[in-house]
Amino acid sequence: MEDLTQEDWAEQLAQDEKAVVLDVRTDNEVADGIIPNAIHIDIYKGQEFVAAIEDLDKSKNYYVYCRSGNRSRQACQIMEQLGFENAYNLEGGILDWEGNIVDF
Repeated sequence: MEDLTQEDWAEQLAQDEKAVVLDVRTDNEVADGIIPNAIHIDIYKGQEFVAAIEDLDKSKNYYVYCRSGNRSRQACQIMEQLGFENAYNLEGGILDWEGNIVDF
């Protein structure tokens, strides 16, 4: 797991052919918009979250974000425990995001 600044996260994401963007916010938060092409899996769903994460392709690189960066850091740690080698946390979350946001 690695914490990346907004700039580093966006730059690395743009150049990564194996990138998957993962939004771990709640349904209500996602209703305000989502980073384009993100997969939404709510970290507050507990075991349902873990089961959904386990179904993901571990050979991909995951760029994870939430509202402020705390839950996404937890999600990255969970992913690491489940055997994911490349999970990147967006520092500051979507609150600090300066890139595109689309309706979910």
